[in-house]
Amino acid sequence: MRRNALALGTALTLVCSCAVADDFSIASDAFKEGSTLSSTQVFNGFGCEGENISPDLAWQNAPAGTKSFAINLYDPDAPTGSGWWHWIAYNIPVTTTALAAGAGEVDGNGLPEGAVHGRSDYGTYGFGGACPPIGDDPHRYTLTVHALSVEQLDLPEDASAALIGYMVNANTIEKASVTAFYGR
Repeated sequence: MRRNALALGTALTLVCSCAVADDFSIASDAFKEGSTLSSTQVFNGFGCEGENISPDLAWQNAPAGTKSFAINLYDPDAPTGSGWWHWIAYNIPVTTTALAAGAGEVDGNGLPEGAVHGRSDYGTYGFGGACPPIGDDPHRYTLTVHALSVEQLDLPEDASAALIGYMVNANTIEKASVTAFYGR
């Protein structure tokens, strides 16, 4: 009986290890879990002096049924009462599994054809880097890729971050995130 329980436990461990290996995940050289952001991903304005370049990003093992992707970068610690949306992109084709650094440029040239930048809380269409108030504890910046069940989100060009977020969340099959920090 004890041997059977041990064998079952070993088998479950192997199954769980395999399942973890196939999980939807993201990776970035510039944006690593628990790291501090460099000046490359810091906003240039509002008193911040960074390069304001979106990080490289790659994802793998999208779940079955994925028809497109959306990306967002969110600071839940911003002193607004509702956080701060730094980057929103959606309608990213299912064939895309990576974006190069700088893909979040306001002109949108780094996004694949058909993908759309939503308006960030800076009021621009593209990436806006970290820029927490001086003296705050370091803020959390969570970069998320959403695997969506639809090919396109039908949204007005001037849709708010809240509306885009609602539609992204309503159509998310699975998501993968990484959180980095920045303070000044």
